[in-house]
Amino acid sequence: MKIIDISMEIRPDMIVYPGNPAPRIEQYQNVQEAGVNESTLILGSHTGTHVDSRLHIEAGGGSVAQLPLESFYGPCMVFDMTDHGPEITADHLRKENISSGMIVLLKTENSLKGYDHFREDYAHLKEDGAVYLVDRGVKTLGVDYLSVEPFRNGDRNHDILIRSMTVFEGLDLRNVSAGKYIFAGLPLRIDADGAPARAILISPS
Repeated sequence: MKIIDISMEIRPDMIVYPGNPAPRIEQYQNVQEAGVNESTLILGSHTGTHVDSRLHIEAGGGSVAQLPLESFYGPCMVFDMTDHGPEITADHLRKENISSGMIVLLKTENSLKGYDHFREDYAHLKEDGAVYLVDRGVKTLGVDYLSVEPFRNGDRNHDILIRSMTVFEGLDLRNVSAGKYIFAGLPLRIDADGAPARAILISPS
């Protein structure tokens, strides 16, 4: 069995979506004076690898604490989209075996370019791709950048996807090959619009 960490490490110099706060980790007790090290964490709800909830897109929507637990764990497929450029379309997705109830992770050219700095030209779903995933009955979707939307181009994909499935953004799929895995992604149980998550893939080999 092999376990692959697909979470971004939370640190002060990590990439964040423009306008979102950079994480701050501030020590308020140290082992020399208090016998223990303890820190205050200050970060946005959509920092690094995170999950979105309906509260992210609608007033009074359900929070992360209300997301279905079964959407956080189960068999998944990683699909290689690295040759499809910056827009993942319905035509690209139709070539894959995507069925109802699946956990789908999309590895795009983002995984090849890395996460050293924020890029406005990151790969994303085109709207028809989002609609296709909803029509196929996908349970959970994970993408390898900080948004399913094109950069600063509205929230249409969020509206389409989050109303029908659980969405993880900010997965680090650099060291992951296409194929079948067990996915586990557990966000904080918090009454908020989003929450950081630790996400892993489990491979039998």
